[in-house]
Amino acid sequence: MTHIYCMPGMAASPAIFEYIKLPEEKFELHFLEWSIPQHNISLSGYAEKMCLKIKHDNPVLLGVSLGGLLVQEMSKWIAVKQIIIISSVKTCHELPRKMLFARYTKVYRLLPTGLINNVELLAKYAFGESVVRRLELYERYLSIQDKGYIDWCIDQLVNWRQTVVPENLVHIQGEKDTVFPILNIKDCIPVKNGTHTMIIHRAKWFNENLPTIILE
Repeated sequence: MTHIYCMPGMAASPAIFEYIKLPEEKFELHFLEWSIPQHNISLSGYAEKMCLKIKHDNPVLLGVSLGGLLVQEMSKWIAVKQIIIISSVKTCHELPRKMLFARYTKVYRLLPTGLINNVELLAKYAFGESVVRRLELYERYLSIQDKGYIDWCIDQLVNWRQTVVPENLVHIQGEKDTVFPILNIKDCIPVKNGTHTMIIHRAKWFNENLPTIILE
């Protein structure tokens, strides 16, 4: 039995994985959730604490978006069979220019995260710009509406400095991802017409392909 621990993206709940169905005789899915980080904790420190929720040896860690960064950091604390990142990046060099610009100018600190109880704004942060048209659909996928948490997430993202790709990592990226454009990304499995929310909308692709990707 292969145990797969699934980590959603920023402000998203494990509900984003609701359409992922893998053969139960071979795979068991476990769902991780974000919590409010302690003051001044690093992404690495947060990852160490998240590892306490892993109850099986040598699991597969699967992370979406910011969750993809987190599972890579978790793999530095525990032995894992495989890391799968979706709609994410595997080094700081794959971050889009606007995020690198934000890092050097600190402009991200001016973002209106105090309005995070505005669900439309939160959905934009969590899923990208296109979701606003389908806001009612996405409200059920949102989890944490906390200014300190969102500020922390943005800070950890734009200041992430990883340059070496972990071993046994598989990167799956949508060709139409507007948050992390595939143009900046190397060595990934592209998903045609996949967007930043493809874990929801292209679940059929994942259900068909993940078993082979994991067992290889």
